Amino acid sequence: MVRELEAYLAALREAQGDDVVADPAGTVAFAPGAGEPVPGVARVAGRPDGAMPGATRPGDLRAGGRSGAAPGVAIGPSAAVASWSAPPGRGSAPAAQAAPAAPVQTTFLQEEPLVMPTAPALRRSAAREPGVIEYRGPSPIVRGSCRPEVRAEALAELDRQVRACTKCRLHERRTNTVFGAGHPCARVCFVGEGPGAEEDKRGEPFIGRAGQLLDKIVAAMKLRRTDIYICNTVKCRPPENRTPYPDEIEACGAYLCGQLESIAPQVIVALGRPAANTLLGVNKSVGELRGRFHVHRDIPVRVTYHPAYLLRNPDAKKQTWEDVQHVMRLLAEHPDPMSRSGGVGG
Repeated sequence: MVRELEAYLAALREAQGDDVVADPAGTVAFAPGAGEPVPGVARVAGRPDGAMPGATRPGDLRAGGRSGAAPGVAIGPSAAVASWSAPPGRGSAPAAQAAPAAPVQTTFLQEEPLVMPTAPALRRSAAREPGVIEYRGPSPIVRGSCRPEVRAEALAELDRQVRACTKCRLHERRTNTVFGAGHPCARVCFVGEGPGAEEDKRGEPFIGRAGQLLDKIVAAMKLRRTDIYICNTVKCRPPENRTPYPDEIEACGAYLCGQLESIAPQVIVALGRPAANTLLGVNKSVGELRGRFHVHRDIPVRVTYHPAYLLRNPDAKKQTWEDVQHVMRLLAEHPDPMSRSGGVGG
Protein backbone atom coordinates (compact mmCIF):
# COMPACT_ATOMS: atom_id res chain seq x y z
CA MET A 1 0.00 0.00 0.00
CA VAL A 2 2.81 2.41 0.95
CA ARG A 3 4.77 1.61 -2.20
CA GLU A 4 1.71 2.21 -4.37
CA LEU A 5 1.14 5.56 -2.65
CA GLU A 6 4.79 6.54 -3.13
CA ALA A 7 4.65 5.63 -6.83
CA TYR A 8 1.45 7.64 -7.26
CA LEU A 9 2.88 10.71 -5.53
CA ALA A 10 6.14 10.43 -7.50
CA ALA A 11 4.10 10.52 -10.71
CA LEU A 12 2.18 13.55 -9.42
CA ARG A 13 5.41 15.37 -8.56
CA GLU A 14 6.81 14.64 -11.99
CA ALA A 15 3.70 15.97 -13.72
CA GLN A 16 2.73 18.85 -11.42
CA GLY A 17 5.78 19.60 -9.29
CA ASP A 18 6.26 19.21 -5.56
CA ASP A 19 3.69 21.83 -4.64
CA VAL A 20 0.79 19.54 -5.48
CA VAL A 21 0.92 18.29 -1.91
CA ALA A 22 1.26 21.68 -0.25
CA ASP A 23 -0.70 21.80 2.97
CA PRO A 24 -3.12 24.51 4.05
CA ALA A 25 -1.86 27.39 6.10
CA GLY A 26 -1.94 26.99 9.85
CA THR A 27 -1.11 23.27 10.00
CA VAL A 28 2.07 22.14 11.77
CA ALA A 29 4.03 18.95 12.40
CA PHE A 30 7.21 17.98 14.16
CA ALA A 31 10.42 17.65 12.17
CA PRO A 32 12.46 14.50 12.77
CA GLY A 33 14.34 14.84 15.98
CA ALA A 34 12.92 18.26 16.73
CA GLY A 35 10.68 19.19 19.60
CA GLU A 36 9.11 22.24 17.99
CA PRO A 37 6.40 22.30 15.34
CA VAL A 38 7.32 23.16 11.78
CA PRO A 39 4.79 25.30 9.85
CA GLY A 40 3.53 24.05 6.53
CA VAL A 41 3.31 20.33 7.36
CA ALA A 42 -0.05 18.66 7.98
CA ARG A 43 -1.09 17.18 11.29
CA VAL A 44 -2.04 13.54 11.60
CA ALA A 45 -5.51 12.64 12.84
CA GLY A 46 -5.55 10.48 15.92
CA ARG A 47 -2.37 11.85 17.56
CA PRO A 48 -2.89 13.78 20.81
CA ASP A 49 -0.64 16.56 19.58
CA GLY A 50 -1.81 16.24 15.98
CA ALA A 51 1.78 15.93 14.72
CA MET A 52 3.07 13.63 12.03
CA PRO A 53 5.87 11.43 13.44
CA GLY A 54 8.95 10.99 11.33
CA ALA A 55 7.77 13.39 8.63
CA THR A 56 10.16 12.62 5.80
CA ARG A 57 10.08 12.39 2.05
CA PRO A 58 9.83 8.67 1.08
CA GLY A 59 12.97 8.88 -1.05
CA ASP A 60 14.98 10.66 1.65
CA LEU A 61 14.91 7.93 4.31
CA ARG A 62 18.22 7.35 6.05
CA ALA A 63 19.30 4.63 8.40
CA GLY A 64 17.18 4.61 11.51
CA GLY A 65 14.31 6.43 9.72
CA ARG A 66 16.02 9.83 9.85
CA SER A 67 15.91 12.16 6.87
CA GLY A 68 19.14 13.85 7.69
CA ALA A 69 17.44 17.19 8.20
CA ALA A 70 18.78 19.35 10.97
CA PRO A 71 16.54 19.72 14.03
CA GLY A 72 14.22 22.66 13.80
CA VAL A 73 14.70 23.12 10.04
CA ALA A 74 11.45 23.45 8.11
CA ILE A 75 10.69 20.67 5.67
CA GLY A 76 9.36 21.51 2.18
CA PRO A 77 5.70 21.09 1.27
CA SER A 78 6.28 17.60 -0.13
CA ALA A 79 7.38 16.39 3.29
CA ALA A 80 3.71 16.29 4.24
CA VAL A 81 3.52 13.04 2.28
CA ALA A 82 5.75 10.92 4.44
CA SER A 83 6.39 7.40 5.60
CA TRP A 84 5.03 6.95 9.07
CA SER A 85 4.11 4.31 11.60
CA ALA A 86 1.21 3.86 13.93
CA PRO A 87 1.90 5.25 17.42
CA PRO A 88 3.00 2.45 19.75
CA GLY A 89 0.47 1.41 22.33
CA ARG A 90 0.93 -0.18 25.75
CA GLY A 91 2.73 -3.49 25.41
CA SER A 92 3.17 -3.11 21.67
CA ALA A 93 6.31 -3.63 19.63
CA PRO A 94 8.70 -0.70 19.05
CA ALA A 95 7.61 1.90 16.53
CA ALA A 96 10.15 0.67 13.96
CA GLN A 97 8.47 -2.75 13.91
CA ALA A 98 4.83 -1.64 14.13
CA ALA A 99 2.55 -2.18 11.16
CA PRO A 100 2.09 1.03 9.16
CA ALA A 101 -1.18 2.83 9.72
CA ALA A 102 -3.58 3.71 6.92
CA PRO A 103 -2.33 6.71 4.92
CA VAL A 104 -3.68 10.10 5.96
CA GLN A 105 -4.86 12.33 3.13
CA THR A 106 -2.74 15.48 3.11
CA THR A 107 -3.28 16.69 -0.42
CA PHE A 108 -5.64 19.63 -0.79
CA LEU A 109 -6.09 20.09 -4.50
CA GLN A 110 -8.58 22.62 -5.80
CA GLU A 111 -11.94 21.06 -6.55
CA GLU A 112 -13.51 21.23 -9.98
CA PRO A 113 -15.90 24.17 -10.41
CA LEU A 114 -19.56 23.39 -9.89
CA VAL A 115 -21.42 23.13 -13.19
CA MET A 116 -25.03 24.23 -12.79
CA PRO A 117 -27.56 22.32 -14.91
CA THR A 118 -29.42 24.37 -17.48
CA ALA A 119 -33.16 24.75 -17.45
CA PRO A 120 -35.31 22.14 -19.21
CA ALA A 121 -35.38 22.38 -23.01
CA LEU A 122 -32.51 24.86 -22.99
CA ARG A 123 -28.82 24.63 -23.81
CA ARG A 124 -26.34 27.33 -23.03
CA SER A 125 -24.53 28.62 -26.08
CA ALA A 126 -20.76 28.88 -26.17
CA ALA A 127 -21.09 32.62 -26.76
CA ARG A 128 -20.38 34.98 -23.88
CA GLU A 129 -22.89 37.68 -24.66
CA PRO A 130 -25.88 37.91 -22.29
CA GLY A 131 -29.10 36.33 -23.43
CA VAL A 132 -27.69 33.73 -25.81
CA ILE A 133 -29.75 30.61 -25.13
CA GLU A 134 -30.70 27.92 -27.59
CA TYR A 135 -34.17 26.49 -27.16
CA ARG A 136 -34.35 22.77 -27.80
CA GLY A 137 -38.01 21.93 -27.91
CA PRO A 138 -39.11 18.30 -27.90
CA SER A 139 -40.98 18.75 -31.19
CA PRO A 140 -41.99 21.41 -33.73
CA ILE A 141 -44.84 23.72 -32.79
CA VAL A 142 -47.73 23.14 -35.19
CA ARG A 143 -50.66 25.49 -35.37
CA GLY A 144 -53.86 23.47 -35.31
CA SER A 145 -57.47 23.82 -34.35
CA CYS A 146 -58.22 24.57 -30.70
CA ARG A 147 -60.82 26.54 -28.78
CA PRO A 148 -59.45 29.91 -27.60
CA GLU A 149 -60.64 29.34 -24.03
CA VAL A 150 -58.52 26.19 -23.83
CA ARG A 151 -55.39 28.08 -24.85
CA ALA A 152 -56.32 30.96 -22.55
CA GLU A 153 -56.54 28.59 -19.58
CA ALA A 154 -53.12 27.15 -20.40
CA LEU A 155 -51.68 30.67 -20.45
CA ALA A 156 -53.45 31.53 -17.20
CA GLU A 157 -51.84 28.55 -15.49
CA LEU A 158 -48.42 29.63 -16.70
CA ASP A 159 -49.14 33.14 -15.44
CA ARG A 160 -49.91 31.75 -11.97
CA GLN A 161 -46.59 29.94 -11.97
CA VAL A 162 -44.74 33.10 -12.99
CA ARG A 163 -46.34 35.12 -10.19
CA ALA A 164 -45.00 32.66 -7.64
CA CYS A 165 -41.61 32.21 -9.33
CA THR A 166 -38.39 32.85 -7.39
CA LYS A 167 -35.98 30.98 -9.67
CA CYS A 168 -33.61 33.90 -10.27
CA ARG A 169 -32.48 37.14 -8.67
CA LEU A 170 -34.94 39.30 -10.62
CA HIS A 171 -37.83 38.41 -8.31
CA GLU A 172 -36.17 40.22 -5.41
CA ARG A 173 -36.83 43.73 -6.72
CA ARG A 174 -39.94 43.32 -8.84
CA THR A 175 -43.16 45.16 -8.19
CA ASN A 176 -45.19 42.97 -10.52
CA THR A 177 -44.45 40.11 -12.87
CA VAL A 178 -45.09 40.88 -16.53
CA PHE A 179 -46.28 37.67 -18.15
CA GLY A 180 -47.75 38.71 -21.50
CA ALA A 181 -50.93 39.96 -23.10
CA GLY A 182 -52.98 39.46 -26.21
CA HIS A 183 -55.09 36.95 -28.08
CA PRO A 184 -54.54 33.31 -27.02
CA CYS A 185 -54.78 32.22 -30.68
CA ALA A 186 -52.80 35.12 -32.16
CA ARG A 187 -51.24 34.61 -35.57
CA VAL A 188 -48.36 36.97 -34.69
CA CYS A 189 -46.36 36.89 -31.46
CA PHE A 190 -44.00 39.74 -30.59
CA VAL A 191 -41.16 38.77 -28.22
CA GLY A 192 -39.23 41.53 -26.52
CA GLU A 193 -36.36 41.68 -24.06
CA GLY A 194 -37.79 42.41 -20.61
CA PRO A 195 -40.16 44.70 -18.71
CA GLY A 196 -39.30 48.33 -18.10
CA ALA A 197 -40.23 50.61 -15.21
CA GLU A 198 -43.79 51.29 -16.38
CA GLU A 199 -44.39 47.64 -17.15
CA ASP A 200 -43.10 46.66 -13.70
CA LYS A 201 -45.54 49.09 -12.05
CA ARG A 202 -48.62 47.89 -13.93
CA GLY A 203 -47.77 44.31 -14.76
CA GLU A 204 -48.44 44.73 -18.48
CA PRO A 205 -45.98 44.48 -21.39
CA PHE A 206 -45.05 47.39 -23.65
CA ILE A 207 -47.07 50.22 -22.15
CA GLY A 208 -44.36 52.90 -22.00
CA ARG A 209 -43.05 55.01 -24.86
CA ALA A 210 -41.72 51.92 -26.60
CA GLY A 211 -45.12 50.31 -26.23
CA GLN A 212 -46.82 53.29 -27.84
CA LEU A 213 -44.49 53.01 -30.81
CA LEU A 214 -45.21 49.28 -31.03
CA ASP A 215 -48.93 50.08 -31.13
CA LYS A 216 -48.29 52.27 -34.18
CA ILE A 217 -46.35 49.46 -35.86
CA VAL A 218 -49.17 47.01 -35.18
CA ALA A 219 -51.72 49.50 -36.50
CA ALA A 220 -49.66 49.88 -39.69
CA MET A 221 -50.01 46.11 -40.10
CA LYS A 222 -53.80 46.66 -40.01
CA LEU A 223 -54.01 44.81 -36.72
CA ARG A 224 -54.95 45.70 -33.17
CA ARG A 225 -53.14 44.88 -29.96
CA THR A 226 -55.97 42.49 -29.11
CA ASP A 227 -55.21 40.56 -32.33
CA ILE A 228 -51.58 39.82 -31.47
CA TYR A 229 -49.71 38.45 -28.46
CA ILE A 230 -46.83 40.27 -26.74
CA CYS A 231 -44.36 38.83 -24.23
CA ASN A 232 -40.72 39.07 -23.16
CA THR A 233 -37.80 36.71 -22.64
CA VAL A 234 -37.89 37.44 -18.88
CA LYS A 235 -40.99 38.19 -16.83
CA CYS A 236 -39.44 40.49 -14.20
CA ARG A 237 -37.71 43.80 -14.74
CA PRO A 238 -33.89 43.66 -14.77
CA PRO A 239 -32.34 46.40 -12.60
CA GLU A 240 -31.85 49.67 -14.49
CA ASN A 241 -33.32 47.96 -17.58
CA ARG A 242 -30.05 46.11 -18.20
CA THR A 243 -29.83 43.15 -20.57
CA PRO A 244 -31.03 39.94 -18.87
CA TYR A 245 -28.27 37.53 -17.90
CA PRO A 246 -28.21 34.00 -19.35
CA ASP A 247 -29.26 32.33 -16.09
CA GLU A 248 -32.21 34.73 -15.82
CA ILE A 249 -33.35 33.88 -19.34
CA GLU A 250 -32.92 30.19 -18.55
CA ALA A 251 -35.07 30.56 -15.45
CA CYS A 252 -37.86 32.06 -17.58
CA GLY A 253 -37.19 29.77 -20.53
CA ALA A 254 -39.83 27.23 -19.64
CA TYR A 255 -42.44 30.00 -19.37
CA LEU A 256 -41.59 31.44 -22.78
CA CYS A 257 -41.63 27.95 -24.31
CA GLY A 258 -45.02 27.35 -22.73
CA GLN A 259 -46.38 30.60 -24.11
CA LEU A 260 -45.27 29.84 -27.64
CA GLU A 261 -46.56 26.26 -27.44
CA SER A 262 -49.95 27.41 -26.13
CA ILE A 263 -50.41 30.15 -28.73
CA ALA A 264 -48.70 28.35 -31.62
CA PRO A 265 -48.43 31.52 -33.73
CA GLN A 266 -47.86 31.49 -37.45
CA VAL A 267 -44.96 33.91 -37.18
CA ILE A 268 -42.80 35.37 -34.40
CA VAL A 269 -41.35 38.88 -34.49
CA ALA A 270 -38.19 39.11 -32.36
CA LEU A 271 -37.77 42.67 -31.10
CA GLY A 272 -34.11 43.39 -30.54
CA ARG A 273 -30.93 41.39 -30.12
CA PRO A 274 -31.65 39.60 -26.79
CA ALA A 275 -34.97 38.22 -28.02
CA ALA A 276 -33.49 37.19 -31.37
CA ASN A 277 -30.46 35.48 -29.84
CA THR A 278 -32.66 33.76 -27.27
CA LEU A 279 -35.03 32.31 -29.85
CA LEU A 280 -32.42 31.40 -32.44
CA GLY A 281 -29.55 30.32 -30.18
CA VAL A 282 -27.00 32.60 -31.82
CA ASN A 283 -24.82 35.53 -30.85
CA LYS A 284 -25.39 38.05 -33.60
CA SER A 285 -26.56 41.61 -33.97
CA VAL A 286 -29.94 42.61 -35.34
CA GLY A 287 -28.22 43.93 -38.45
CA GLU A 288 -26.80 40.46 -39.12
CA LEU A 289 -30.10 38.67 -38.53
CA ARG A 290 -32.70 40.92 -40.11
CA GLY A 291 -33.64 40.82 -43.77
CA ARG A 292 -34.72 37.14 -43.89
CA PHE A 293 -36.83 34.62 -42.04
CA HIS A 294 -35.34 32.27 -39.46
CA VAL A 295 -37.00 29.30 -37.79
CA HIS A 296 -37.79 28.51 -34.17
CA ARG A 297 -39.28 25.02 -33.83
CA ASP A 298 -40.76 25.27 -37.33
CA ILE A 299 -42.23 28.75 -36.69
CA PRO A 300 -40.89 31.52 -38.97
CA VAL A 301 -39.05 34.23 -37.02
CA ARG A 302 -38.48 37.75 -38.32
CA VAL A 303 -35.89 39.82 -36.49
CA THR A 304 -36.21 43.59 -36.28
CA TYR A 305 -35.21 46.47 -34.04
CA HIS A 306 -36.73 46.96 -30.61
CA PRO A 307 -39.07 49.99 -30.36
CA ALA A 308 -36.86 51.43 -27.62
CA TYR A 309 -33.95 51.36 -30.07
CA LEU A 310 -36.09 53.11 -32.67
CA LEU A 311 -36.80 55.92 -30.22
CA ARG A 312 -33.06 56.52 -29.96
CA ASN A 313 -32.34 55.88 -33.64
CA PRO A 314 -35.29 57.07 -35.75
CA ASP A 315 -33.41 56.32 -38.99
CA ALA A 316 -33.85 52.59 -38.31
CA LYS A 317 -37.63 52.87 -38.62
CA LYS A 318 -37.33 52.33 -42.36
CA GLN A 319 -35.68 48.94 -41.89
CA THR A 320 -38.27 47.98 -39.29
CA TRP A 321 -41.08 48.83 -41.70
CA GLU A 322 -39.45 46.61 -44.32
CA ASP A 323 -39.37 43.73 -41.84
CA VAL A 324 -43.00 44.29 -40.91
CA GLN A 325 -44.05 44.26 -44.54
CA HIS A 326 -42.48 40.83 -44.99
CA VAL A 327 -44.47 39.58 -41.99
CA MET A 328 -47.67 40.98 -43.49
CA ARG A 329 -46.88 39.28 -46.80
CA LEU A 330 -46.30 35.93 -45.07
CA LEU A 331 -49.66 36.18 -43.29
CA ALA A 332 -51.41 37.07 -46.57
CA GLU A 333 -49.86 34.18 -48.46
CA HIS A 334 -50.51 31.58 -45.76
CA PRO A 335 -54.12 31.39 -44.57
CA ASP A 336 -54.61 30.57 -40.92
CA PRO A 337 -55.08 26.77 -40.60
CA MET A 338 -56.97 27.36 -37.37
CA SER A 339 -59.55 29.47 -39.17
CA ARG A 340 -59.93 26.95 -42.00
CA SER A 341 -60.58 24.17 -39.50
CA GLY A 342 -63.08 26.23 -37.56
CA GLY A 343 -60.92 26.30 -34.48
CA VAL A 344 -61.21 29.99 -33.63
CA GLY A 345 -64.37 30.67 -31.76
CA GLY A 346 -65.65 27.22 -32.60
